[in-house]
Amino acid sequence: MANVAPEPVDPAERPLSAGHLIVAQLEREGVRRVYGVPGESFLDVLDGLHDSPISTVVTRHEGGAGFMALAEGRLTGLPGVAMVTRGPGAANAFIAVHTAYQDATPMILFVGLIPVADRGREAFQEFDLTGWFGSTAKKVVTLDDPTAAARVVAESVHVARSGRPGPVVIGIPEDVLTLPAGSSGGVRPLAVPRPRAAEAELKELVRRFERARRPLVVVGGEEWTAESGQELMRWATRHSIPVLADFRAYDAVPHDLGHEVENGPEQGLERGPEQSLEQDLVGTGAYVGSLGFGRGDHAARLLDEADLTVFLGAPRGDVLSDGYTRGLDSETVLVLPGDAQGHCGRIDQFVSAHAPSFVLDLVTMSASPDTDVEWFGAAREAHVRFTTPAPAPTASEGSGDSGHSGDAAYVDLTAVMAVLREELTPDAVITYGAGNHALWPARYLPHRAPASLVAPRNGAMGMGIPAAVAASLAFPGREVVSVAGDGCFLMNGQELATAVGHGAVFVALVVDNGCYATIREHQEGAYPGRPSGTRLTNPDFAAWARSYGAYGETVTSDRGFREAFRRARASGLPAVLHLIQDPAVRAPATTTV
Repeated sequence: MANVAPEPVDPAERPLSAGHLIVAQLEREGVRRVYGVPGESFLDVLDGLHDSPISTVVTRHEGGAGFMALAEGRLTGLPGVAMVTRGPGAANAFIAVHTAYQDATPMILFVGLIPVADRGREAFQEFDLTGWFGSTAKKVVTLDDPTAAARVVAESVHVARSGRPGPVVIGIPEDVLTLPAGSSGGVRPLAVPRPRAAEAELKELVRRFERARRPLVVVGGEEWTAESGQELMRWATRHSIPVLADFRAYDAVPHDLGHEVENGPEQGLERGPEQSLEQDLVGTGAYVGSLGFGRGDHAARLLDEADLTVFLGAPRGDVLSDGYTRGLDSETVLVLPGDAQGHCGRIDQFVSAHAPSFVLDLVTMSASPDTDVEWFGAAREAHVRFTTPAPAPTASEGSGDSGHSGDAAYVDLTAVMAVLREELTPDAVITYGAGNHALWPARYLPHRAPASLVAPRNGAMGMGIPAAVAASLAFPGREVVSVAGDGCFLMNGQELATAVGHGAVFVALVVDNGCYATIREHQEGAYPGRPSGTRLTNPDFAAWARSYGAYGETVTSDRGFREAFRRARASGLPAVLHLIQDPAVRAPATTTV
């Protein structure tokens, strides 16, 4: 009998493997990038990504991959996706999951697992996925049914984005990934609830505002837009109601009206040489600063003195309230999309609503609060004084092409911030990790656009550089600057190679004071004269950057910083400016407000 050629099979009808179906569903969910370190436990997913429009960003460490995914979730609202292998890979990614959980940021972590038949035998790199991540993720699920791959991905994205956002961990056994999962290209993405307040709830809040003499608004959380932030600030300014931001949620609202960015974060802005981010900070507005570490004393006083505090998207938590000590007994309204998780103290009205959407409803309600205008004005004035650095050195005061100055041994970070306020584009994205170096950008760099800050609210070190990589890839038209301490930088500084390899462009300022300054500061207070375990031995960061193919330059005087920054920005490369700081300096100079 003659051989008969088989009928050609339509690729659309060919059964997909579970690994390929995962990729297909991620495409349907709108995912544009996955970050990860490759592992043999998820080869079939990597094979599915080969022909996918999703970009695979190969990182140098799983912690870097996790932080990049977290940054993407913070900046775009869609969960960032990281992929790591079992055991050691999962352990390295744990820091990003913890950060996403405490920061309430949407994120998906795929973890390759051992074959199903090998479970419970202490197989190579075996571990208990739920045991590890169950206490610090919104959901942990293992894919044991290949036909459920699309559904599991869709449900995980839904969970990560709904209510209080957070991380979801998906275990993917390597043998299950290769099994047939059907011919479907995925399932319809699940709608994400954005609850709105009832009219009665809005009217009740308006009555509370009208009764209060010193009402205060505290903003935080995710998904603030240019529209919601600007509308809130115009409404609050019109009624003389001060607005504070939760710790490291400073980009929720524009800091001064008149200079805010009108277009969305997807678009980069062009800035002419005559424009500046500073503009003397004379713009009007109701923003009066931030709470948490590095806050001004005036912000703490506002929390103490308010007779009505309205929390929009942020609970009154540990850091915001100075360790559960401030503002606990004032009349309190809490607006959150889920429950009151993380909130401490009094609640007089709870509204289950998406805070940015709630704002757009609130500002349409007529209100005539009789507020303490002098209290409001004093708060704004105190904020401007606290956040205005000394005048920046002019370009003519630089030291030529070297970026060095022989007149001073160290760089004054306050002067650096003054230069950045004049140089940065209005929608620039700022990233940093944890440490004393973060006090300067948090205090001195204003935000005019949403999705312009990525920094860990849980205090995780090593986030700044991975976040800068993700920010540049997510928003290629926007300027990105990362401020890093020498300790924080080298925890994930190797991701500079990822930036070079994938075309991410940013300027990283590495503040070199030769120690873990935050811990040294605590030692100086509790154990004066007995520093222990906090000294660092650092490389030449500029030479190190150049070895990666990036731009690198050392700056030893703030008078050389402006031109060095311009050279770094003009290089078109990921750039490192190595700033030599006085080891005795721990924080910006104290300002009495």
